[in-house]
Amino acid sequence: MSIAFVAGTTAEIIKLAPVMQELRDRGISYHLWSTDQHVSGMRETLDNLGLPQPDRHLLPEGRRSHIAKSRQVPGWVASILLGALRDRRALKADLRDGTKPIVVVHGDTFTTVLGALIGKLVRARVGHVEAGMRSGDIRHPFPEELNRRIVAQLATLHYAPTAREVANLRRERARGEILDTGANTAVDALRTMLEAAPDEQGLPERFGLVTLHRFELVTDSKAFREILQALSASATAEQPLLMVAGQAERAKIDELGLGGLFGEHFRLMPKRPYAQFLPLVKAASFVVTDSGGLQQECAVLGKPCAVHRERTESHQGLGENVLLTKLDTGAVKRFIADWESYRHPSTLHVHHPSQRVADSLASALKG
Repeated sequence: MSIAFVAGTTAEIIKLAPVMQELRDRGISYHLWSTDQHVSGMRETLDNLGLPQPDRHLLPEGRRSHIAKSRQVPGWVASILLGALRDRRALKADLRDGTKPIVVVHGDTFTTVLGALIGKLVRARVGHVEAGMRSGDIRHPFPEELNRRIVAQLATLHYAPTAREVANLRRERARGEILDTGANTAVDALRTMLEAAPDEQGLPERFGLVTLHRFELVTDSKAFREILQALSASATAEQPLLMVAGQAERAKIDELGLGGLFGEHFRLMPKRPYAQFLPLVKAASFVVTDSGGLQQECAVLGKPCAVHRERTESHQGLGENVLLTKLDTGAVKRFIADWESYRHPSTLHVHHPSQRVADSLASALKG
């Protein structure tokens, strides 16, 4: 096996899964190395996607814990890097089959940077899926924008979602192959999973779906309080809001004493695996989120979506069914009041980006 995918979050697994499945269908084997950035939900996500569990964990079992707070990051990063240095011969052996190895990373997380560094450590080419996305401001979102720029300097196989990202990489003089995949690989994952997703019972006839989870927002107490207050004020019996929240968001809600904002019309729901989350996306009238990935999914679905961020690296859907709020809670309230005007036709079946990535990887193995 000469290909290793490095992933640590459920979002990375979801977006890399269609590429891994494409390779598997072509008889090309690969390894999956996990940084265990996310522990909760990872096993179930892989099972739901029909993928085997990781071939290698880059952390020993006793040191794996879900990275939910910023103060956990430095120790986790140090453990991953020190472990990779210690085990570099074993990592190289995983990829030794007579061809020059490739390590594939995705997106803009700390795992993306760690995976790219590990790729360099084992003298592999680094492939970056979702390459070239830029917000134009290194502070927004932070650290994701910085992570993307670092990986662009380490990768030599750049898989860019659209021509816009290709132009970004060429302007930065990125080395190696730059491929326009036509869309984000999330499109393929979304199409496959939606086709199999059952309708969820017990949901309101009309509702808005809310996800707010990025470090940038959750660690900003003032901004997090303001958006939750605005959402609570906008939720009504005729148009309730359902907020899906993980450990970090719930801890922040408790810390700020905001539990009283939730009730019958503004409901707090536990985070769930991707296969169980998609029925909510499918049934929702509109979405309010700070997730670039969910923004992209809404863009191809034509689902009205407000992205609550100062800037976004993803430009899919902007000016059509997606509104960038620039952290203006007034914009969020206006969007909720007028979400129907943001409807747009779905383009879910137009693009097949994972095929293009798999084509490139297969070609690179022969080169």
